[in-house]
Parts: sequence; C-alpha cells; structure tokens
Amino acid sequence: MAPNNIITTTAMAPGAKKAPRMEWLDAMRGFTMILVVAYHVSLIGFDQSIKESSVLPLFVLFRMPLFFFISGFLAYKSNLTWSGNTLGTLVWKKVKIQIFPTLVFLYVFVVVKYPDFMTGINAVMASPTKGGYWFTWSLLHMFIVYYLFSFVEYKLKWRSWIPIAILWFAALCIYATVYMPAWFTYHNAPFYKYSSLIQTMQFFHFFLFGNIVRRYWGNFQKLFDTRGFFLTCLIVAFICCADFLKWHVCRMQVTNLPRTTAMYTLLLIIFMTFRYYKDYFTKENRIGRMLQYIGARTLDIYLLHFLFMPNLKCVGKFLDANPHNFVLDTTISLVFSLLVVGFCIVVSNIIRISPFLKKYLFGR
Repeated sequence: MAPNNIITTTAMAPGAKKAPRMEWLDAMRGFTMILVVAYHVSLIGFDQSIKESSVLPLFVLFRMPLFFFISGFLAYKSNLTWSGNTLGTLVWKKVKIQIFPTLVFLYVFVVVKYPDFMTGINAVMASPTKGGYWFTWSLLHMFIVYYLFSFVEYKLKWRSWIPIAILWFAALCIYATVYMPAWFTYHNAPFYKYSSLIQTMQFFHFFLFGNIVRRYWGNFQKLFDTRGFFLTCLIVAFICCADFLKWHVCRMQVTNLPRTTAMYTLLLIIFMTFRYYKDYFTKENRIGRMLQYIGARTLDIYLLHFLFMPNLKCVGKFLDANPHNFVLDTTISLVFSLLVVGFCIVVSNIIRISPFLKKYLFGR
C-alpha cells in the first residue's frame, strides 16, 4: 500500500494518533507478498499455463484483493483532522513515494529485459499492467479518491456508514462493467490502459471494503466470531471456486459473479485465519518475525522481484505435462519465491546503505 502503505501504514499527518500495531496484520502482509512472488515465479519464471496449473487459478483469486484490502484497512485514521493542507500533503507524499520509485525500477526493468529501450518502454507503458509495475500507480489512484472522499466526509460532518457504503457499491458496479463486454466497452479505450485505470477499476472495491472493515472493526470482529460464519465462508468459497474454475454454471453477464464472491470469501478466510492464530505471528515467534520482516519490506520486494525472476521454462513444461499436483506445484513455486524474496531483501539492504536511495527509492 506508499506501497509502504500498501503494505505498511499510511503516513501520519498532523492531528492523527497512531493506533496500536496489529502484528498479525504485518505478518499477513508478508505472507501475501510471498504469494505474489510465487505467482509471478510460476507465470513468468516457469512460463506455466494458468489453464493447466492447479495453483495459479486459485492464487489469482485472492492475492491482489488481499493486498488492496490491507491497504484500505490501514488507510483509515479515525482521529485525523482534515484540512486543505492535510489533503495536499498526503497526496503529494503518495505521489513522491509511489511514482518516483516505480518509474526508476520500471526503467531498470526495461533496460534489463528488452533489447531496445524505446521499444520496451513503449510496450510497457501501453500495457495496463506496466510490466508488473501497475500496482503502485493504481494504488495512487485509490488513495487520491479516498483522500478526497475523506476530506469531503470530514467537512460535511458525515457520521453515518451510508456514504462509504455508497462509494464501495459504486466501485463494485464500475468493477462489474469491466466483465460485461456485451453491455460495456468503454474500458477498451487506450486511455484506460495507458493510465492503468482499468486495473484500478478492478480492485478499488477491495480497498474500500478493507476500509469499511477497519471503520467498524468492533462489529466485524463480532461477525468473525459468530458461530458458523467461518464455516459459511468456506462453503461459499468452495462452491464459487468450483463454479468459476470447473462447473461454469453461471454464464453470460453473470459469469463473474461466482468469481467475485470467491475473491471476497477467500480474502475473509485468510484474514480471519491470521486473526485467530495471531499469537503465532508476533515478534516472539520465529515465523512471525520472518513474515513481519517481509511485510515491512513489501515495497522493496515488489519493486525488485521482477528483476530476479528465474528462467526455468522446463519446470513449467514439466508441471503442465503433469497437472493436478497441487502440493508439488505449490511447493516448487513457494520455494523459488522464498529464494527470490531473500535475494530482494539482500539487494534492498545494500541499496539502503545510501540515505538518499533509502529515502527516494523505498520511501524511508
């Protein structure tokens, strides 16, 4: 979330009080970052087919939604006093922290991966995913919209849940139009690809959902602790995943409904699991320390890991030729992702020796 905020906490502004840190949330960020790298290892490094993989179709349902959910969760600051100066300061901080580092590493990526720089940069900028570097740009869109909403909300003294719910529902409706090609084609315009707005439209509702959960944390904790809620999420997730990945009962303009429901329920399942086992994810626990450390360096890892993808197409061919090996598929991708993450952390620590690079490439 800066992707520091994606990913750690939003920048503190005058008038804001820092809330107690949820260590399990830091650990969950680290876990999610590992999954993101594992997905890219399989897709890019192994050149694995999504249709043949037993892991990739599942990973893609919740890895990025969970990241944006965490970003929205951390973005809410109940005691922040909003003013024009606060709004401008926060937006400018986001621009500096998220755009400059992304552009630097995107250019490095093009130099490393493309034989001709201009051809590469044109191809990357024309793509909505920007060679993988779309995340921070789309997150900036989300923060700007959210900050403007929060500013208006504060000035108009809205104290109801209705305004944020309306914004979430509007974002969900916009997201739905992306998956209704028979009715909506506006998003095919080049502008949406060059600006990566198409990516923002696909994930902004998860950001807002995370924000809503944080705003009404007490109520949601009661819901999470309600007997049968976790089981219900498991059942709904299984049915929706089965339909989206295998049955294909829902067709035409509602094809995306089971997919979206699966994304929300899988997100909640992981969130509730980390909350339930929170004692295992403290700094007193070795696994907790490791995941929290990765969670604190998610921006670094995100910006660097595309440069260190393995080139092992033979692994992808082997896995594609031997499908339905969920444990093997998952293990191989996770092992290589941990190697990539470890290498990114080493390089990050070297870069951070320079105070200038530490500040302007990683935001701190």
